[in-house]
Amino acid sequence: MTEVSMNEQMKLSEHLALPSEASLSQISELNGLRLSPHFTLGELCKTSYHTTDGNIPSRVAIENLKNLCENWLEDLRYSQNTLYGDKPLDKFGDREGDIPIIITSGYRSEEVNRKCGGAKNSNHLTGCAVDIRCYGPEQMIRMAGILLDIADGTKRDFDELILEKRGTTYWIHFAVRPSNNRRKILFDCV
Repeated sequence: MTEVSMNEQMKLSEHLALPSEASLSQISELNGLRLSPHFTLGELCKTSYHTTDGNIPSRVAIENLKNLCENWLEDLRYSQNTLYGDKPLDKFGDREGDIPIIITSGYRSEEVNRKCGGAKNSNHLTGCAVDIRCYGPEQMIRMAGILLDIADGTKRDFDELILEKRGTTYWIHFAVRPSNNRRKILFDCV
């Protein structure tokens, strides 16, 4: 298992023994924890629901989120900006005006999942899923195509790729489990 470092002196596994042991100051520290170069734990755990549990993931859920970020979201970000960005990349793989990947939902505690009406067996509960904001159907289809290309090109599998729309809001639900991925692709547009 890969360790996620809080800083030079402290490992996350030393910092957070159990999700229920986290204090408000620990939540603040977790918000800045980088899961990959362009994604933080805070942005993958943010919620607008006020909960008693703080929506703090377990170490296993953090590893699942880290896998999503390192092996899928970073590749999605790079490919989207390489294919559709209008400025050259710098030596760090960034450019002024990059098209960001915006996560609207990542890890959900049982309390958050219940309040937002999530499925009882949601991949969000284990940190295996993210919802990615899309600015319309064209971007949603492009991102879905990139994710499929990543899966095919790397021979990695995913569990769910669901293109969703409610009213004028578009997003992709994307999930990767540690094992037993189903490669389920759905359109859920209302």
